[in-house]
Amino acid sequence: MEKKYIIDTLENKKFMAELREDLLQFGHQFPSPEGASYYLGDDGAPWKDRNCETWITCRMAHVYSIGTLLGHEGSEKLVDAALKGLAGILKDKENGGWYAGITPDKDIVPGKQCYAHAFVILASTSALLAGRDGASELLEEALKTFDQYFWDAERSLTFDTGNTEFTVLDDYRGINANMHTVEAFLAAADATGNSEYRKRAGRIIDHVIKWAAENQDRIPEHFTKNWEADLKCNQDKPDDPFKPYGATPGHGIEWARLISQWACAEQGADNAGAYIEMAQRLYRRAIHDAWNADGAPGIVYTTDWNGTPVVHDRMHWTLAEAINTSAVLYRITKKQEYADDYAMFLQYLDETVLDHEKGSWFHQLDEHNQLMDTVWPGKSDIYHALQATLIPYHAVDVSIAAAVKQHKGTPDLMG
Repeated sequence: MEKKYIIDTLENKKFMAELREDLLQFGHQFPSPEGASYYLGDDGAPWKDRNCETWITCRMAHVYSIGTLLGHEGSEKLVDAALKGLAGILKDKENGGWYAGITPDKDIVPGKQCYAHAFVILASTSALLAGRDGASELLEEALKTFDQYFWDAERSLTFDTGNTEFTVLDDYRGINANMHTVEAFLAAADATGNSEYRKRAGRIIDHVIKWAAENQDRIPEHFTKNWEADLKCNQDKPDDPFKPYGATPGHGIEWARLISQWACAEQGADNAGAYIEMAQRLYRRAIHDAWNADGAPGIVYTTDWNGTPVVHDRMHWTLAEAINTSAVLYRITKKQEYADDYAMFLQYLDETVLDHEKGSWFHQLDEHNQLMDTVWPGKSDIYHALQATLIPYHAVDVSIAAAVKQHKGTPDLMG
């Protein structure tokens, strides 16, 4: 095993720093003239014939806020461009909140998404930490809008989607939006000091742990309006990019990291034993079900409820989360198995998923690790990949932008 794959070696820190700088350079062309983010193609050039999505714009605001904190040249201008889009063309000034996106002809993409609004919170917290003008006002409005339209205080979970006017709520309830709400709430708590958002995140987490325990540590993704698990949702469209059928191991891995972050922040690592144990169970279940499940390295996209792969494609974000979570669990438990997994994932990244020619990571590979573009053509954004170069070397109990700020731009010095 090469040293550059082994956590805490100088070679690994250098490798991560190189990956991070390449990613930040790759994403420079995202802003449209109005500030909304273009979808990026294979070489980082914008695909101007696709919608400018709010969630992608938020992700790019988030990563270049981190870039600003790291001192990456040009980041301030890029954050400000994304904030311009969120304060302008993507904002629904008539009905409140943010559109799902804008078409190439500047028409709105109808509907209001909890998923997108959670990312507005994340983007604005990171921009606030980076000291960007307008970030405080954006965060205040984002939290107010979320509380008004998406937070179900009675159940301590989120609604999912509705119409543009915020007058009709869809019956669907989903875990993906709740997962990114946890991420956003933890970031908001870290950026503002308002612990209420961390407590809300914990209440969502308790629901997820219960549902996972009822399904052999596989997390149901889709629910009815009464929060009854719909385990057959999209069985006829199993590779849907946002509502896939079955269990999504990558989400099990991501939840394990978020649970660990929340538990260490709220209870302290020494007192969070039950939550850390559950995080390990979710991680181990996902890796057991999905890694090398068909004779080739990589994490399959989905499995059925017995752990048999359904969609064998490998999505880049699942690998990013596996890198993050293996490192976080190693930091907390000191168990060598997690360090070994981390090295295994980085070797696979370097040998298979990194695009050494055009930059960034291949976003979708098939079961033979050949490039695919049926779900994720091009390389839409750098959010998951960039975080995977940072989270392994930052405090486990702090959201990544706040953690980067606390290290004052020197994450590679952490041992």
